[in-house]
Amino acid sequence: MAQIFHRSTNTLSRVTIFGAVFIAGFVLWVIGGIVRSPYVTNQGIAREQPVPFSHQHHVAGLGIDCRYCHTSVEKSNFAGIPPTQTCMNCHAQIWTNADMLAPVRNSFSSNTPIRWERVHRLPDYVHFNHSIHINKGVGCASCHGRIDRMNLTYQASPLTMEWCLDCHRAPEKYVRPRDQVFNMAYVATDQKTLGPQLMRAYNIQKLTSCSTCHY
Repeated sequence: MAQIFHRSTNTLSRVTIFGAVFIAGFVLWVIGGIVRSPYVTNQGIAREQPVPFSHQHHVAGLGIDCRYCHTSVEKSNFAGIPPTQTCMNCHAQIWTNADMLAPVRNSFSSNTPIRWERVHRLPDYVHFNHSIHINKGVGCASCHGRIDRMNLTYQASPLTMEWCLDCHRAPEKYVRPRDQVFNMAYVATDQKTLGPQLMRAYNIQKLTSCSTCHY
């Protein structure tokens, strides 16, 4: 019986199949890289704000506690954006004529809130509760990074599901004493020992089911 295809066709077929698998894998790798890149996650991007507020100056320089501005962070889903009155508690007395603070003064005199650009934004289908994390010993810096060193606020973490699950699967690596939650410079001396102890003390569970965050 006459041979229809040349013997090299078998080799060509194998190379084509393996090449297609390699190309598909490479494409998926590229897509995965793009999905995790700052272009998609907004990690490291400082958004332009009506007022160039510096956490470095107010937190590290002046020692203002997070809760002075973010008053609802311990008891609500949301950390809360401070009303203009909070800004004016100080700026009615200092830097009263600074040009950069004109939007603050205008907001206060017209009783119109400042329209801040949101920096940390989760998808609408994700439920995140600040108060639960705070009261379970998750420090501000664990999610927001060393915000006390930021001249302009930016998103320090990727906020991807993979990133969240890293903590939910092993919370003992990240929890800290409740009295250190707002201490940006806190570093545990022996997290391997302390973590499991705090998990028992605070009744922390490893919640990884979909319904934990996706109602």
